[in-house]
Amino acid sequence: MDENLYDEFGNFIGDSAPEVASDDAPISDADIEEEEAEEEVEEDTQLMQIDEIPQNAVVLHEDKQYYPSAQQIYGEDVEALVQEEDSQPLTQPIIAPVVQKKFSVEETDLPPVVFDRSFMTDLMNFPEHIRNIAVSGHLHHGKTAFMDMLVMETHDIAERLEKKVGRAREEQLRYTDNHLLERARGVSIKASPMSFVLQSTKGRSHLFNILDTPGHINFADEIASSMRLADGVVLLVDVVEGVQVTTEHVIKHAILEGLPMVLVINKMDRLILELRLPPKDAYFKLKHVVEQVNTVIESTLPGQGEKNRLSPEKGNVAFACSSMGWCVTLQSFAKMYAETYPDTDSAEFAQRLWGDIYWTPSTREFTGKSVDETSVRSFVHWVLTPIYKLYSHTIGSSPEDLKRFLAKLNIHLKPSQYKADAKVLLNLVCQQFFGPSSGFVDMIVQHVPGPVEGARRMLDRYYTGPSETKTVSSIEKCDQDGPLVMHVTKLFNTVDAVGFNAFARVLSGTAKPGQQVRVLGEAYTAEDEEDMTTATISDTWICEARYNVPTSGVPAGSWVLLGGIDNSIVKTATIVDFKLPDDEDAYIFRPLTHFFEPVFKVSVEPINPSELPKMLDGLRKVNKSYPLITTKVEESGEHVILGTGELYMDCVMHDLRRMYASMEIKVSDPVTRFCETAVETSIVKCYAITPNKKNTITMIAEQLDAGISEDIESGRVSINDPVRKLGKFFEENYGYDLISSRNIWAFGPDVNSPNILQNDTLPSDVDQKLLRGARDSIRQGFSWATREGPLCEEPIRNVKFRLTDLALAPEAIFRGGGQIIPTSRRACYSSFMLATPRLMEPVYSCSMIGPASSVSSLYAVLAKRRGHVLQDEPIAGTPLYNVRGLIPVIDSFGFETDLRIHTQGQATVSLVFDRWSIVPGDPMDKDVMLRPLEPATAQATARDFMLKTRRRKGLAEDVTIGKFLELELYRNLKESDAITE
Repeated sequence: MDENLYDEFGNFIGDSAPEVASDDAPISDADIEEEEAEEEVEEDTQLMQIDEIPQNAVVLHEDKQYYPSAQQIYGEDVEALVQEEDSQPLTQPIIAPVVQKKFSVEETDLPPVVFDRSFMTDLMNFPEHIRNIAVSGHLHHGKTAFMDMLVMETHDIAERLEKKVGRAREEQLRYTDNHLLERARGVSIKASPMSFVLQSTKGRSHLFNILDTPGHINFADEIASSMRLADGVVLLVDVVEGVQVTTEHVIKHAILEGLPMVLVINKMDRLILELRLPPKDAYFKLKHVVEQVNTVIESTLPGQGEKNRLSPEKGNVAFACSSMGWCVTLQSFAKMYAETYPDTDSAEFAQRLWGDIYWTPSTREFTGKSVDETSVRSFVHWVLTPIYKLYSHTIGSSPEDLKRFLAKLNIHLKPSQYKADAKVLLNLVCQQFFGPSSGFVDMIVQHVPGPVEGARRMLDRYYTGPSETKTVSSIEKCDQDGPLVMHVTKLFNTVDAVGFNAFARVLSGTAKPGQQVRVLGEAYTAEDEEDMTTATISDTWICEARYNVPTSGVPAGSWVLLGGIDNSIVKTATIVDFKLPDDEDAYIFRPLTHFFEPVFKVSVEPINPSELPKMLDGLRKVNKSYPLITTKVEESGEHVILGTGELYMDCVMHDLRRMYASMEIKVSDPVTRFCETAVETSIVKCYAITPNKKNTITMIAEQLDAGISEDIESGRVSINDPVRKLGKFFEENYGYDLISSRNIWAFGPDVNSPNILQNDTLPSDVDQKLLRGARDSIRQGFSWATREGPLCEEPIRNVKFRLTDLALAPEAIFRGGGQIIPTSRRACYSSFMLATPRLMEPVYSCSMIGPASSVSSLYAVLAKRRGHVLQDEPIAGTPLYNVRGLIPVIDSFGFETDLRIHTQGQATVSLVFDRWSIVPGDPMDKDVMLRPLEPATAQATARDFMLKTRRRKGLAEDVTIGKFLELELYRNLKESDAITE
């Protein structure tokens, strides 16, 4: 059988099989060509069969391809994602446009200045020519306008202002207000630094690093962080309003921190244009303002007021009108006379321009008292009268008369300028008459120390390390070649609010880009290095409010803005080199001491729960941006923000919603912090037994003596002081016996909190070796108890816990921390509950300025809110009244708006935390009936606050004493009717 006739399956194929040629047949050329052609056709056919899929082939569903793939269309370098459903909301475009976020005003280019910037950076190498100062004062007393005056002197931006009027002109001014809210509201919210090169009257250049601070009392934390980096304070006071709330706090803080202070009495034109006081009365008004400041200084440190006294003849008081661009001292005014009369000794002349010194024109002599009717006070005759004449002629004279008058003063204006608006014309005349603010420069140079002296003060007051090291020696000398040491107190967000730059003072060494450093947090110690990270400085800038000048390095003595090191910084930090000389341990500068504590509380949550991580990131950034703000999570899961007041919290929420989280957030009604206290001594010794029944802790709780709380919080006494020093303080000031004062174990819950744990056990009763072993565990239990009190889990305040007895198991395994800590806490709670517990609430000090007609409105509004007036008095020389009172924080929400409605907007009010006060009533009184939607009576207030706070926190409705007492002790007290539960 011929196999070629059949296929592989046995099917007959017959004639389709190719014929086989005989081997013996001759092969011609034509046959060869024909055979080659057939082979080529056969190869082409085979290729076509490979490319084409046979029509009868079986193709699986998943292998079918009807359309080209995304990879074939877009290319292999494009990632294509396939989703089952649309996860993008309809409100969001598929391809959103690129939006560049900008939350602050920033110069696009470096503006032209009248000095060479390279000269400014060279001045940094000479600390004796540097001054670091903070400009502080009350709201609307002219601090930002004063900075604008210095900007106009040093920056060539006059061309921008010439053709702009109204709002467009104002946008170019207020140079240090960069935040969007600051621009919209006309109130400074953040401290803003600027560096200037200014000349003294002798023509010597100095580098002035100046921080413009907010004036609203809610933002006093910015003032505190600014003062830490400054070597002196420029106190601005409005001549009409005088010393106000923020002014008082600034003075007290500066005196207590050892900062030198100079006074600038601003808005002098208000005496002339608004009050229209004659020069003789204006002198008494100015004298009254100076004495007001000195009175506050004396009351802060009794007996030391003379050393810090401010007075024009000493050269530390200046007179200014920042809106008109002038600032003079008696010394600089005397030099103006000396330029006209060369024979005049300006220094001697200046000594006769203040106080009870009279000038008699008839005899042309200075006398100590008025000789005749023509005698005039020298300050009135030589200073005020010329200023009054200059203002009156400029405003009231015709252009021709004014031209002749100004020609005598060697002041020449363009013809078109005589037709300008009165304010613009007055500004031009004053600038030419008074010239640059060289008198202000002289005053700062003379009365504010340079960085070298300032560094010594910072070491003495804030440095936590030993003083006999090479690092400290380098800081004292402001050695720019020494090891790098910087102190950060402020974080400024970038323009797009994505990151932060750290604002620091270079105390030693030179800060350079690319330098690797150690960032030490507030909790860092040489023994516990957990709060330490390493970072690399990416950039160094000289901060100029609206723009930053990049530099190759900033030496010791100046301020610097650092990029790239903010990740681990929360509030303040100390930055040091990777390696200090002789491998010394690194030490930090103490955290900031603020004017008061935050008591205004709100809780926040995202409207969309899935955005919680986004909100938490925003809260972390807000916490960095505001020095005093506190964010925490309550036991109930609430995210709580603590601030100082309504405006402060409004700005915080704006930044959180718009800048840092970019989301909608739900905010609770504002509430306040409470504290728990005891007003008597525990009725019995309260004991607590450990869960294993092997140890017993006995305690008594009692109220602290008056004044101890304030001393602990102000830092006059610290638990970290040596035992002898601590004992001596309590022995001398509060009559403690030596043994008791030396047995104070802890302040709680923190090192500066006003609660005391005292060991009152007798060595004959308690094994001292076992006692020392349990000491740390008892302390931890005490801290836990005082951090969250038994009434409504608020901090305990103003209570002393005395450890009277301690029975410990001899085996160490039975007296570990797990047994002792919770038992110590329960002993504190039980003794506290038997010492007449009470609730404490924060109280605001209220200060109002307004006309006499608005005083009665304040009385009425305060009376409705459990507040009362302490004093009301007229402000000397003005139609205004200054009224001071107290109002509980929880009743102050909406108070400012309420008062402005009652007074038709004529009164301004400032609220600042003043003290803690006991809430009326007994929080444990179960006989009190509280009806829903009805205000509680006066004696039921404490019970009302406690129950509502417990409900808000998700705690049980009421608190019982039996929960904290040992069962046997509870039964005995019940049987003896000592407790009524």
